[in-house]
Amino acid sequence: MNTAETILLNAKKSILSQSESIAKLIDFLNEDFIKTVELIYNSKGRLVVTGIGKSAIIAQKIVATLNSTGTPSLFLHAAEAIHGDLGMVQPGDVVICISKSGNSPEIKVLAPIIKNFGNTLIGMTANEQSFLAQESDFVLLAYVDAESCPNGLAPTNSTTAQLVLGDALAVCLMQMRNFSSEDFAKYHPGGALGKKLLLRVKDMLDTTHTPQVSPEASIKKVIMEISEKRLGVTAVIEHNKVIGIITDGDIRRMLNDRDSFADLCAKDIMTKNPKHISSNLLVSEALDVLENNKITQLVVLDNEEYKGILHLHDILKEGIV
Repeated sequence: MNTAETILLNAKKSILSQSESIAKLIDFLNEDFIKTVELIYNSKGRLVVTGIGKSAIIAQKIVATLNSTGTPSLFLHAAEAIHGDLGMVQPGDVVICISKSGNSPEIKVLAPIIKNFGNTLIGMTANEQSFLAQESDFVLLAYVDAESCPNGLAPTNSTTAQLVLGDALAVCLMQMRNFSSEDFAKYHPGGALGKKLLLRVKDMLDTTHTPQVSPEASIKKVIMEISEKRLGVTAVIEHNKVIGIITDGDIRRMLNDRDSFADLCAKDIMTKNPKHISSNLLVSEALDVLENNKITQLVVLDNEEYKGILHLHDILKEGIV
């Protein structure tokens, strides 16, 4: 077997080993998991997640997921906790302590202190006979048969199991809170999803570039307006109302059809009754209008008042697509 084949074989073995370990977690879900979810859901305090070593890294990811899905959480490093950071734990907080062995020296110091504080302690461990499991009010068993590491030492399957259990908690809590995509967007306003669910046309409309000409404007004036405002379109305005639009495509078609345009004006080549939207519309909804009509610009009107032009390129620059 050559080197390339060996690499792929080892990768497949690792992934298969971890997937099998994760599948077995289903058998370890019990009443303690249910009570843990209910406890966190009903808690008036925060959820504190702590751990040591690789488990501490997993704890940070679980905290990030919980915070972004509506469960106020914070990370507490187990080693730092016993050297001054325990002040982070307040009355009413629920504490999850993550440790594969459940017998780490830091855990043996920390767990009794948490209990003495009067906080509920939830242990996430692979060893239900461990010190942590015995000290905990509830135990989330993250047992794995073995690590996918060839030496059986480096945390691989075990940390994946911890991560999956944390995600399972987050998903259950989301469902109990009826946490919607709109709620998720509130915690991710800068991301693509947040923009898709929160950003409205008025939030990105450039009101300093509102191309417009009168119905009697010359074709030269129309071309200059389209070029100057750089949106590939201009609105045709009469009595403060939009009666049509002219796109750069309209200009090209006109030039193809005629040798001279000296006798033409804006109203002769405009498209009447153009597609339009309100500035209060979600940008994602505006994008649907553009795609469904196979166009790249939309007139923005509020109570028939011309507000500007929304261009597909502006939406693309926001990273919504």
